[in-house]
Amino acid sequence: MNPSKKHNHGPVTLSKQGLIAVITINNPPVNVLSHAVRQGIVTCLNTAGNDNKVKAIIIGCSGRTFIAGADISEFGKPPLAPHLPDVLAQLDQCRKPVIAALFGTVLGGGFEVALSCHYRVAMPRTKCGLPEVNLGLIPGAGGTQLLPRLAGVEMALEMITSGKPQSANVLFDCGVIDVLAQDTGLALDREEEDVLLECALSFARQVVENGVQKPMQLPRVSQVQIDASGLDSHLFDQWRIKLSKKARGQTAPQYAIESIENAVSMTFEAGKKRERELFMLCRDSSQSSAMRHAFFAERGASKLSVAQDQTKNTRLLPIAQVAVIGAGTMGGGIAMCFANAGLPVKLLETNKDNLTRGLSGIRKRFEQALTRGLINKEQLDHRMSLIEGTCEYEHLANADLVVEAAFETMAVKQQIFTTLDQVCKVDAILATNTSYLDINEIAKSTSRRQKVLGMHFFAPANIMKLLEVVCAQETDEHTLKTVMAFGKALGKVSVAVKVCYGFVGNRMYACYGREANMLLLEGASPHQIDTAMTRWGMAMGPLAVNDMSGIDIAYKARRENPQLKQDPLYFRAADLMVEAGRLGQKTGAGFYDYDSNTQKLEANEKVLAMLAKEAIALGVVQRDNISDEEIQNRLVFALINEGAQILSDGIATKASDIDAIWLNGYGFPRYLGGPMYYADQIGLQKVVAGIKTYQNGGHGLYWQTAPLLEKLLVSGKRLSQQ
Repeated sequence: MNPSKKHNHGPVTLSKQGLIAVITINNPPVNVLSHAVRQGIVTCLNTAGNDNKVKAIIIGCSGRTFIAGADISEFGKPPLAPHLPDVLAQLDQCRKPVIAALFGTVLGGGFEVALSCHYRVAMPRTKCGLPEVNLGLIPGAGGTQLLPRLAGVEMALEMITSGKPQSANVLFDCGVIDVLAQDTGLALDREEEDVLLECALSFARQVVENGVQKPMQLPRVSQVQIDASGLDSHLFDQWRIKLSKKARGQTAPQYAIESIENAVSMTFEAGKKRERELFMLCRDSSQSSAMRHAFFAERGASKLSVAQDQTKNTRLLPIAQVAVIGAGTMGGGIAMCFANAGLPVKLLETNKDNLTRGLSGIRKRFEQALTRGLINKEQLDHRMSLIEGTCEYEHLANADLVVEAAFETMAVKQQIFTTLDQVCKVDAILATNTSYLDINEIAKSTSRRQKVLGMHFFAPANIMKLLEVVCAQETDEHTLKTVMAFGKALGKVSVAVKVCYGFVGNRMYACYGREANMLLLEGASPHQIDTAMTRWGMAMGPLAVNDMSGIDIAYKARRENPQLKQDPLYFRAADLMVEAGRLGQKTGAGFYDYDSNTQKLEANEKVLAMLAKEAIALGVVQRDNISDEEIQNRLVFALINEGAQILSDGIATKASDIDAIWLNGYGFPRYLGGPMYYADQIGLQKVVAGIKTYQNGGHGLYWQTAPLLEKLLVSGKRLSQQ
């Protein structure tokens, strides 16, 4: 915004356009509600409120967005006055009409600012939301009391408990937005800011001309009474049950429901007071602490180490055309990722039948997204048009990036990379989606080792957020930085790791799965193991996951591992299933049986008999006293121990990177922060003691305490801060 005659108050300026005062916040990059911004808003409000020539006030922002939330640099620090609830109360009680001019992403405290104003004008593409639940919090400055009064109780429940923003168009329809500005179709630049300002000024003048100036005439949200007569009497209990399943184990969504219910049954001030109490309970909880750690871990994952980022301001390589080798489930999902980002994709298969099957599978997945309302028909058609199938390598000649997602054997991948090296332009990046194999060996198949790395997507690739970017021995800085930035542009949490068998995520998962397989031989059932881990907080149990992904995939990968221990017990339970033809869901039988229509899993006594027989053959004594706690500790402590060793080996550069990987790729509960953070929460002393117990209990081949854990235990330092 560019009103004339500005008076600066730090990052907040005040100017006048005739009878209208314009308060403009300019706190790049996203105008967060820092202490200086809060102070500036209060100062400008007082000045404008005391100016008899001012008849209405507009609050807007410069840059790319309206206020996008709190200042994360102030997290964990004592708040400084003026506190946000006091700023909002001053907006609500202002004796002159206050209009918020919204654009960009209006989130958290920024949306509470907008809701506390008397009117709201927005660009149509604006997104507004209260995402605090994603940090284990509820809105703490009145959001749970303001939003249901404007949008209705059900919309408030949906937005606040999910943390998902809504578009200005939707919020206009339910009465939150008063006026939609003309959509210029432009980016959020100066010209669009001017369109929004003119719309807000026009609306402000209209308010003044209509005589809505007297304090008693202003539409204060705090004075709205919610009519409960039209609400289902079981509405809040239904939401509690729904979220006890959807957000299993999390307390913030339940507190949010309580606070929204208070908006119906209490006065605004009483509800706001109770909201603040619930907010403080959340803020001081271990869950919120863990989820804030997760937030910073994901933000920090994109920042490379000093060794990886030696050349500042490196020019990124342009990626305008991409190609994918392999049209199977993974290759198809990767192609969908690229098409979702608006990139033309060449999808290569070995023959037309495989290609036709692959393209059909992609369309089916897009159609499922259409049915769920995630995309519209035009978007489906456009994305399909971006994916062009081929069986000729020569058609990849102009690709800037090629991602190989073919069969997981070294010989196949080396042959593919040799061919790509011959047909692709010299500066093209060649990436492999391998989950386990040595990328240094794959790179040797080319004359451009510096342009080869791993892009390890996670299935389903078009949905899962994690991307392990695997830097090989000779990968150059340009290539690494380009792919890290490209992953971010795809909407992925990109984490840079180095080469070893399984990299970070799968190397740790092998230890996690190893213990699950050992416990099967020792007498635990698949159902007991999976139930113990889901009760602990994992999204799925390890054996159900194995069935879903295909038990034979890891079986084949183990046979490609040159460092595989020659231990007859190692993953013997999984090997037994494969040898019996029980490969998982795709064959209707794995660790469980699957209904051919519903895919609902059922236990099979034959599996237990097979495992018991194999245990006898291997000399493993089965027992019936395996507790859920033992299952949980063995699986999770194995993760922690291997993660610590990975840090020592330099495969991951930060403990928080490991947490980001496990939160986004393996269903680790966000409210526990990730395996490295969780280790600190329960105490490294407990972890090390548990490891030594298992080491002395006959599992010494695998249970050797990572030296880093011993070192940290002596020094008193935290694992998650390494």
